[in-house]
Amino acid sequence: MPSLILLRGLPGSGKTTLSKILSEQGTYPCYSIDDFFTEKESGVYTFFFDKNHLAYKQCEEQTKESMLKKEEKIIVHNTFTLEWELEPYFKMAAQYQYQIFVLTVENRHGGKNTHQISDEQIQKMASKYKVILY
Repeated sequence: MPSLILLRGLPGSGKTTLSKILSEQGTYPCYSIDDFFTEKESGVYTFFFDKNHLAYKQCEEQTKESMLKKEEKIIVHNTFTLEWELEPYFKMAAQYQYQIFVLTVENRHGGKNTHQISDEQIQKMASKYKVILY
């Protein structure tokens, strides 16, 4: 059964780094809302809050396209601090018969976020972050 791996964690935790490892050097697709805000040629990241909903939609669409192509493994790495952010992926996994794994990535290596998100903002995100027990 193909796998959908959702990496969740606060900024700077290492989600992007782990996604690259899990993709086995690009063999499997990796998606993130950060891709929307990153200039492809220069790699410069510029966040626009008013376009955040478009970034979420793009990430979901890319994931769906990969499922339609029957990719064996798909990795999505976003903060996923709120339950509603995970729901579309759960629905797609069920619809396209993907086994789903949700992995929490913790910053135990002293990593820094690359998007200039303040420590205060990260603390606010952490206060909303819930571990889901089913």
